[in-house]
Amino acid sequence: MEVMQPFAMAESKQSPFQAPACDVCGKDAVVEQAYSGRILCGYHLEKSIRKKVSKELRKQLYLDKSKPTTVFVAISGGKDSAVLLTLLVELIGMRRDVRIVAGCVDEGIDGYRPPSLQCAIDLCETLGVEFISTSYENLGFHQMDEVVKRLPMISETKEGVSTIPCSYCGVFRRQGINALAKQVDADVVALGHNLDDMAQTVLMNMTNGDIDRTLRLAPHTDTPVDGLPPRIVPLRWIPEQEIHLLAMHKQLPLHHEECPYAQGALRWRYRDIVAQLEQDAPGTRHSLVRMSDNIKHVARRVEPPVQSHPTKCQRCGSPTSGATCKACDMRDLLDIDLE
Repeated sequence: MEVMQPFAMAESKQSPFQAPACDVCGKDAVVEQAYSGRILCGYHLEKSIRKKVSKELRKQLYLDKSKPTTVFVAISGGKDSAVLLTLLVELIGMRRDVRIVAGCVDEGIDGYRPPSLQCAIDLCETLGVEFISTSYENLGFHQMDEVVKRLPMISETKEGVSTIPCSYCGVFRRQGINALAKQVDADVVALGHNLDDMAQTVLMNMTNGDIDRTLRLAPHTDTPVDGLPPRIVPLRWIPEQEIHLLAMHKQLPLHHEECPYAQGALRWRYRDIVAQLEQDAPGTRHSLVRMSDNIKHVARRVEPPVQSHPTKCQRCGSPTSGATCKACDMRDLLDIDLE
């Protein structure tokens, strides 16, 4: 249910279909942007994306030439983080005052994470970027394959507890990213969230009436959270399909498989909803993200300011809104006797 359709690069002998022409150079186009009316070939799509990402970097990333800045890039082997890392290296990687480190969190999903981890390693080797990694096991969490085995037991013994694997994986993965960022003393963490991701998150927050999560939505350049390096999301205005097309255009090493445990996650429903809304009214995704920006802007003008003030988890020291963080709570929940 996409609003931007990729076109064949050459006319097939079996089909009379001719790819539309790029509105800049006249070459065969790879994408038609329903939200903007632009029709672009691979080269000019890349040029357009680079311009948007460069503009976001100037807004989100403050670089002080008097001291080095370490940017930690959370990568997974997938298209979004691969494009993010590649563009960061191209746009700011040559600066002497910038150090880029990429890292991956191994969730412990057999058959899924190993090949994607290798793609991440290959990309870093190609770009000449330092690579680090950690695993749920190193962090003291159960691997996701084990978590999935334990969820049926939890549902039998605990009422009102989520049995969706993504609920646990997302919390544990954030802890992994925080740990890797701390390991390299990162000044900022770059995440590969694209326009579709951001719009889905905004809509989820709206339907839940969750203003606090909206205020905490990245980028955090102007509203850093105590104890954590600010998050930046340079791809926030780039649609998912355009990122995929750019990754193929640049021939980046990618792992294309979906996580085997992702089916059933609530976000998948919102993904379909946002895609349908975008098809019916092109530009909806941009409007959702702009609305969240406007909410944060209004909140900063309120006296006293509407802000989230996290405390430290009593057990692990991570920022949290309660006495203990969700990671510790979920770890306790999963530590049950399966015999």
